[in-house]
Amino acid sequence: QVQLVESGGGSVQAGGSLRLSCAVSGYTYGSYCMGWFRQSAGKERERVATIDKTGSTTYADSAKGRFIISLDNTKNTLNTLYLIINNLKPEDTAMYYCAAEIGSWYCEQFGSWGQGTQVTVSS
Repeated sequence: QVQLVESGGGSVQAGGSLRLSCAVSGYTYGSYCMGWFRQSAGKERERVATIDKTGSTTYADSAKGRFIISLDNTKNTLNTLYLIINNLKPEDTAMYYCAAEIGSWYCEQFGSWGQGTQVTVSS
């Protein structure tokens, strides 16, 4: 398992942008998949985007076109996961979590989770 710490959330007006960061520690070697998830009040957790060690990305339909996931994995290690959200909308308001699946790149069994960072978008 790895340790994950998110940052970068905040309160913004609709139309603005944010960059969320997730600092990763404890990774040693092997394949992986990293993901961003979000959960808003009264709703189930939603997968937003994933990226694996090869750089392959996936996005939820709600995230396509406005969200960009990226990864700093220089020197063959896991450093920081990012999520850029452009043209923020009130419906993007949620707690955003990063997660890691270490040892595979199926992006189906995330065993490590951060504590979350809150994003609040006002109209």
